[in-house]
Amino acid sequence: MDSGWRELAISRRAEAADAPAVADVIIRSRRAAAGAIPAAVHSDAEVHEWIGAVVVPDREVWLTEDADGRPLAALVLDDDWIDQLYVEPAVTGHGLGSQLVELAKSRRPGGLQLWTFATNTGAQRFYRRHGFIEAETTDGAGNEEKAPDIRFVWAPA
Repeated sequence: MDSGWRELAISRRAEAADAPAVADVIIRSRRAAAGAIPAAVHSDAEVHEWIGAVVVPDREVWLTEDADGRPLAALVLDDDWIDQLYVEPAVTGHGLGSQLVELAKSRRPGGLQLWTFATNTGAQRFYRRHGFIEAETTDGAGNEEKAPDIRFVWAPA
């Protein structure tokens, strides 16, 4: 992809009909991150059900698409939490995640927080580049994967 491609990506609020696309981005991205994050504890069908029944109706969901409407990335905001941020594996490293973090900051100017797995060093570098700082570490007892994690926070300057 050339550098001009990123400007063609559009982020918009997801609607009910977008739930399958949002779920697919999350599923493919998690699979591509095998080794950096624990395996999913839910089946693809369960993820699709959760996104359609809970996430899209009850949270602020943004879907990034290319000029042809193909889904490229998804952001889920839940109050001041970045609950989900996933980019299609084929287009990582082209600024879409950064665009979504900036969108999240504009939507939550008072601050944000998020969890990332302790094994996901790439995500940790990414969030640190965007001004997030480590606030807490856990042994993973509080997450479904039972994997150690880190809570990051961002506060405006």
